[in-house]
Amino acid sequence: MTFPSIALELPPWISDVCEPGSRYPSIEDRIDLVFNLARNNFERETGGPFGAAVFDRDGRLLAPGVNLVVPTNIAAAHAEIMAIGIAGRVVGSFDLGPTELVASTDPCAMCLGAVPWSGVQRLVCGAHTEDAAAIGFEEGDRMIDWVQRLERRGVEVIRGVKRDEGAALLSDYARSGGVIYNGRAAG
Repeated sequence: MTFPSIALELPPWISDVCEPGSRYPSIEDRIDLVFNLARNNFERETGGPFGAAVFDRDGRLLAPGVNLVVPTNIAAAHAEIMAIGIAGRVVGSFDLGPTELVASTDPCAMCLGAVPWSGVQRLVCGAHTEDAAAIGFEEGDRMIDWVQRLERRGVEVIRGVKRDEGAALLSDYARSGGVIYNGRAAG
């Protein structure tokens, strides 16, 4: 008997929403893209209500990501991890250097750990952790001062960009009957 391998692929509809190298000039444009990714992900029933993307310093899209935990049964298949992994493939390095990670919601404990390891230099977030918790997601234990810790490591953090829209997206997911999954509870 051999162990199965894993392969993570973005859903085919991604090319309907964005294309590599497209420029998103403002932070608001970039957060709109990740909200659009998150909404499409749950409305098309390909995953949870989270989207992320990595951009170069000129606002060009290097890699999108969506949450694929439930359809793949891979707990690490979060939107930020997907975007960071694909961006590494695009740039040919695990060190993403002067790039920006934009996430529809504050990163969970796992994704937060990936931020400094990836080398991104700016993290932009929409909805807050409390917004995800309000619909039942448990985002893991993080240091209370996680923003300051990232900033000490050279990662600029901008939170709450269009927060109300991000929180509404999460609420829409819950109202649609989407699976609220955690380490010990699914459904």
